[in-house]
Amino acid sequence: QVQLVESGGSLVQPGGSLRLSCAASGFTLDYYAIGWFRQAPGKGREGVSCISSSGRSLYYVDSAKGRFTISSDNAKNTVYLQMNSLKPDDTAVYYCAAKPGLGSCRLNWSYNYWGQGTQVTVSS
Repeated sequence: QVQLVESGGSLVQPGGSLRLSCAASGFTLDYYAIGWFRQAPGKGREGVSCISSSGRSLYYVDSAKGRFTISSDNAKNTVYLQMNSLKPDDTAVYYCAAKPGLGSCRLNWSYNYWGQGTQVTVSS
């Protein structure tokens, strides 16, 4: 069955780093774009970053630029989000999502599959 599983969320101090993983099963990422989204307490869902099926097209929301890096390993069917210089405002449940597509990714697409989320808490 199609499944996305996020991992790597944790409690981290401001300025620290985390690497989130999104492992896909039941389908191959060779034909899917992957997006990372987050939902902070009391806030709506926000798109953070996405990567095309080829891994050659990347997008970051302004607040993530220069701090976050998205990457993919299609052989492992896994997408990663490296998060550096974390801020308290980054605190949220982080979700990965998949959508069929072969071109550039967009965060305003209707993604087909979603993971269960992983909690990231940035606090001293």
